[in-house]
Parts: sequence; C-alpha cells; structure tokens
Amino acid sequence: MPAFSPEEITAIVLSVKVALVAAVASLPLGVACGWLLARREFPGKALFDAVLLLPLVMPPVVTGYVLLIAFGNQGVLGQWLRETLGIQLAFRWTGAALACAVMGFPLMVRAIRLSIEATDRRLEAAAATLGAAPWRVFFTVTLPLAWPGLVAGAVLAFAKALGEFGATITFVSNIPGQTQTLSAAIYGLLQVPGGEAGIWRLTAVAFVISLLALLLSEWLVRRQRVVQER
Repeated sequence: MPAFSPEEITAIVLSVKVALVAAVASLPLGVACGWLLARREFPGKALFDAVLLLPLVMPPVVTGYVLLIAFGNQGVLGQWLRETLGIQLAFRWTGAALACAVMGFPLMVRAIRLSIEATDRRLEAAAATLGAAPWRVFFTVTLPLAWPGLVAGAVLAFAKALGEFGATITFVSNIPGQTQTLSAAIYGLLQVPGGEAGIWRLTAVAFVISLLALLLSEWLVRRQRVVQER
C-alpha cells in the first residue's frame, strides 16, 4: 500500500486533535447536564432534555449553519469573542472542535445520565447522613460509581467527532491543513479521479482509531468494576 501523503497525515492528526478536544472540553458540561437530568426535577425539564437531543435529529448542515450564524465572524457571539478575547472559531480547527462537540454532546449526556440514574441513591444518602456536603457526596460517591458512564460518554463523543462531517464542513469549510478532517478529506478525494486508494487508506485509519477507542473504553470500564468489587 502506498505511503500516506502529507495532506492525509495532516488530516489524520487534525481529526484526532479535534475529536479529543471536543470530547474532553465538553465532558464537564456533559457531567453537569447528565446529573441535572438524573437527579433533579424542575419546570421545563422535558424541554431542556429535548433541546439537548436536537443535534441528533436535526440535519447536521442545519446545526452547522446555526453555529455559523452564532459564532461566525459577524455573528453575535462570534464577533464578541473575536473583538473581546481574540478568539475566532469560524474557519478554524477550534470551530471544528466546537461543531464536533455539539454533535456528540447528546450521546455523551445520555450515557452519563443513564449511569448516574443507575447508581444507588442510598449510598449518597448515607454519605449525606454522615455529614458530607452535597459537593463532597457528588465527587466522592456519585462520580466514582458513575465513572463507567463518563468513560462511555466521552468515547461516544470522541467517535462521533471523528466521523462528523455535515456540521463541520458547513461551519469551518474544508481547508486543507486547517479544517480538513478525515471525513472532509475522504469527501475531497471522492471528487478526484483516482482517489480510491487515498479513500481506502483514510477509511482504514478511521476504523482502527474508532475500534481502539472502543476497546480502551471497555478495558477501563472493566478495570473500574474490578476495583469497585474488591
């Protein structure tokens, strides 16, 4: 098999970076939303849950367009970020990470919420009875018990980000070396006669990375369960 071209290597590295940043950066908010949905009742909870799930059911291009309107250079939030903090998201790899985070967020929150709902609330109540503050109960009881769900949610978000295309290309375009991820590179090769070899190479890389991420997630979950059983 021919060696990877510099453009393909750049797309692979950029995809992994974008997916990692998207998953890690959205994890704290994902934990907060998952806990809120699992442990609290409040007016508009069903609507809040539905809004979080919207990226799963809306066309990705629509999500990308909304991000472009909001975070583009002339968007309300985008213009403020650029002029105040010097942060530009549109047509940058950071914008690709934002788009990927938005698309993978519902999967992350769903996994975390189910994991927190499955934890024994009696253990939380026992810790509170012994005088632990709510924040201490959360960090020392809830999170350790729900840890497999956090891992699963992060891996799902990473895998979704790795394969994201529609929202990303709408928001940050397909700029080689800057915003061209694996999916965008494969799409570009589809437009080039004789690009089949490159498509197969990039497809194989995406398959291997996703499989390794899932295997690592499964290993970490199993290891955590063994530790908890001891």
